[in-house]
Amino acid sequence: MFRFSKVAAGLAALALAAAVPAHAEGKIRIAEQFGVVYLLLNVAQDQKLIEKHGRKQGVDIDVDWIRLSGGAAGNDALLSNSVDVVGAGLGPLFTVWDRTAGKQNVRAVASLGNFPYYLVSTNPAVKSIADFGPKDRIALPAVTVSVQARILQMAAAKQWGAAQFRKLDPLTQAVPHPDATAAVIAGKTEINAHFGNPPFQDQELAGNPNAKVVLDSYEVLGGPSSATVLYATEKWVKENPKTYRAFLDALVEAAQLASSNPEAAADAYLRVNRNSIDRALLVKVLKDPKVQFKVAPQNTLGLAQFLHQVGAIRKKPASWRDYFFAHPALASGS
Repeated sequence: MFRFSKVAAGLAALALAAAVPAHAEGKIRIAEQFGVVYLLLNVAQDQKLIEKHGRKQGVDIDVDWIRLSGGAAGNDALLSNSVDVVGAGLGPLFTVWDRTAGKQNVRAVASLGNFPYYLVSTNPAVKSIADFGPKDRIALPAVTVSVQARILQMAAAKQWGAAQFRKLDPLTQAVPHPDATAAVIAGKTEINAHFGNPPFQDQELAGNPNAKVVLDSYEVLGGPSSATVLYATEKWVKENPKTYRAFLDALVEAAQLASSNPEAAADAYLRVNRNSIDRALLVKVLKDPKVQFKVAPQNTLGLAQFLHQVGAIRKKPASWRDYFFAHPALASGS
């Protein structure tokens, strides 16, 4: 598994990159996080698809891959010009989209697919979110702003009313997914719940007999949804049309490979991440009918409008197109 050393290395790389001025066409710096939800990026990296499609556009693209933990760190990196594209949840996207309106105008460039996110607990007394008590501790990638935090707030609003949407926030702690998973499986720390993503949630359910799902993001959001996305500033998209197009074309090809050949996609994931997840478990995750690999977003507007309703963001989007850049590959989005 990745540990904090990987995160520290990513932050160190950002510190060096921050001093680099804006670059010309043919360079892309991508900040990703942990988990199968970033599989399309892993496949693109393993197969060098961005470079491949760059050559089709007549440009040699230099790709830098940086790994961070949490959308807040990704947003900081994007706004400091340390990276060009951030992979994170809808929560961080909506936060930065709202705050940069009329300035950097950050919007999403693509979805990374539809994945169910499970809130897993090892506390026998917890059957639903209504059962969490003051001694429970819920790990998630970033307090308040991560997509897991926002979905938990949406679930709390449904449970106790909109005025109580932050009711469970005091129980949450920011912990990278690999470390949270290790804690839940071991059962020896104060962390007894984790709102994660695949494959970490699957490892927890397989590794600790007390682990169980107490919340499914699909149930909160009303069906399959694209909880993890890629986003960039308007300036980068406009100034790098060939690199931008090559990047989207690479993601489309990666989605096709992951959908048609999950075994090959699993091998790409293992090569890039170099972790100890069981391959059979990983393939099972990728073949889950609830998992769908595609770049067009699905079912994202409800969370955005909820965040506006409770005052977490100021702008109210009328459509998903308000916070996505237009691209033919996204035409079927929602």
